[in-house]
Amino acid sequence: MRFQTRWRGNGLPVFRSYATIAPRVPQTIIEKVVQRYAVDHPTSKAVKAGDYVMIRPEHVMTHDNTGPVISKFKSIGATRIHNPQQLVFTLDHDVQNKTSKNLSKYASIEAFARQHGINLYPAGRGIGHQVLVEEGYAFPGTLTVASDSHSNMYGGIGCVGTPIVRTDAAALWATGKTWWQVPRMIKVELKGRLAPGVTGKDVIVALCGYFNKDEVLNGAIEFAGDGISALSVDERLTISNMTTEWGALAGVFPVDGVTLDWYERGLKRLELRTFSTPALSTSIPPPPEHPRINRARLDSLRANLILSDPDAVYASHLVLDLSTLVPHVSGPNSVKVSNPLPVLESKQIPIHKAYLLSCTNARASDISAAAAVIKGHKVAPGVEFYVAAASSEVQQDAEKSGDWETLIVAGAKPLPAGCGPCIGLGVGLLQEGEIGISATNRNYKGRMGHPNAQAYLASPAVVAASAIKGFIASPESLDSASLPSTSTPTFSIVTPSNDGSAPSVSVVSEESVLPGFPSTFSGPLLFAPQDNLNTDALYPGKYTYQDDITLARQAEVVMENYDPSFAALVASIREEQAKAPTPASGVKQGVMLVSGYNFGTGSSREQAATALKAAGVPLVIAGSFGDIFKRNAINNGLVCIESPELVADLTREYAKDKMRGAGGRKGELTVNEGHSVDVKVVEGRVEARWPTGETRTYTVGRVGASVQELWICGGLEGYVLKSIKEPSSS
Repeated sequence: MRFQTRWRGNGLPVFRSYATIAPRVPQTIIEKVVQRYAVDHPTSKAVKAGDYVMIRPEHVMTHDNTGPVISKFKSIGATRIHNPQQLVFTLDHDVQNKTSKNLSKYASIEAFARQHGINLYPAGRGIGHQVLVEEGYAFPGTLTVASDSHSNMYGGIGCVGTPIVRTDAAALWATGKTWWQVPRMIKVELKGRLAPGVTGKDVIVALCGYFNKDEVLNGAIEFAGDGISALSVDERLTISNMTTEWGALAGVFPVDGVTLDWYERGLKRLELRTFSTPALSTSIPPPPEHPRINRARLDSLRANLILSDPDAVYASHLVLDLSTLVPHVSGPNSVKVSNPLPVLESKQIPIHKAYLLSCTNARASDISAAAAVIKGHKVAPGVEFYVAAASSEVQQDAEKSGDWETLIVAGAKPLPAGCGPCIGLGVGLLQEGEIGISATNRNYKGRMGHPNAQAYLASPAVVAASAIKGFIASPESLDSASLPSTSTPTFSIVTPSNDGSAPSVSVVSEESVLPGFPSTFSGPLLFAPQDNLNTDALYPGKYTYQDDITLARQAEVVMENYDPSFAALVASIREEQAKAPTPASGVKQGVMLVSGYNFGTGSSREQAATALKAAGVPLVIAGSFGDIFKRNAINNGLVCIESPELVADLTREYAKDKMRGAGGRKGELTVNEGHSVDVKVVEGRVEARWPTGETRTYTVGRVGASVQELWICGGLEGYVLKSIKEPSSS
């Protein structure tokens, strides 16, 4: 496939055009790292934000979704893994599921790994992201991807981590490389030092809540500022992890003395992995060198630190003064709502469940912080407190320190190292009407249980304090006198961002239609007046790891967590369309869905796209899209068009109170007022017919040739299959 470097208004490539550049082009840390991993890229051309590049990442991780990736890998006709050492399998999501079906699935993944010589970490070893950091697959100055949205976490140690989707993973297995559009660069400056009792979790909760207008949407964040040096590596991992919820595709901290000291301690730990003790370490032979975390690699890292150029270009520059921050709580049911803890505590909001788990805040330091709060207390009556370590290594540390026992004695319920309730799997989920507080990363409606439950996010110490008090509360150790006098931190935007789209360039007047691609998408228009409609709303997590679920079944549950009646509505419309005369040549019929901004934000599950397409929605129009969803959509042949003007018109005339977020004027979640639409995707025009008979025309970005080609092939999977069968075609 020819991935080009020029854009239309919707960020899709049109044609290759490499410009002559000066010998030195200033770059950010992220751009420099990507430069190292770019393939088939002119050595004289500096990688910059907006470029479409082919990348060969250091490692690619898949977890429980390895099963579907194996199916995709086989379906495209591939038989050989391009580089087995590039792959890592970690079984971590559904580890509580002991059914024969799930055990068989895990066994088949292990068998595939053994057959191809791939490193696999079985259920119980821990959450994949934590394992990748512990085992050095994610390492400073490298580029590592994962088929999971929280691969941003690797940025906490200075590794560029970014999510891919299942189809990308299959292509990587077969070829060792995949495509990526380098996101716009965003500098987030952290100034000052945190007050005692304020943590890294409070930092990211505040960033998500105060910069909640898509300031970092689809961007790549580089953290900077004098406040970084006082943040531990664990805190940086937490912050980078939740840059995903903030809307970014990467969140990278620079490598500094804190990072290097952390690795020195880790290297010492590895040297004592045998039966040796510090006292005997000089009298017995040293243990085998770790293949990825070793003295030579650490010395090389120290000698070749990557820094951003002083004149590197950023699309936006955000500033947060850490010294003005108090503990914060996110929610309910949205990371974009951030509440100062003192304000929320005064309301004494009762809780039914508390959670200390996930790749966000279940490391040894997090468990220690919770144990310090809960020691000498018991979990409040009527409250269930669930704990799970991020990895078996973390749990061993917590057991050795006595922190794990402290939690269990207090009444906490242990779960195996894995994702569990964070992804809505296993025991301990929120039931209808319940309220929970969690140290995890997502509190989307329905993610951790019933859609009519409420979920808040907070630091491990606040979660533990709430568990023993029975309501959202601060730890007794928190000294209010040492906190800033104001509840609202000081934050600012130094350089305003643009609208978050790809770099703007001249628009070409015409775009040819490839044979087999529709010139027009036509059908009734449904409007979901909601911003940040996330993947949990589009396709509930409880179905995500049912690998044998059919497309027909996906169509039946699509949008279930947003509007349970949506699937039936679309099905009824499609039945009526089936009775109509056959459409003209070049016209693709279906139901056209229109929604607000940041559509498809959240996890990397590709079913959010395939379920819509299976239901009969061939095209989605939104104000903007979450990048991971857009990638899934492109890879699976679902067309995405951005039209802020159409969204604004529909919002003004049909949304409750003329605002998105509360359904339609009649209280309905999906507005169906008899609109229809013709989308001329190659011409860049939307013609919307109002129930009054009025036709309104909107100019939109065109769909370029490479995306058309993917659609014709049925997606990236079909394209790779075509390439394998017809090598000369590429």
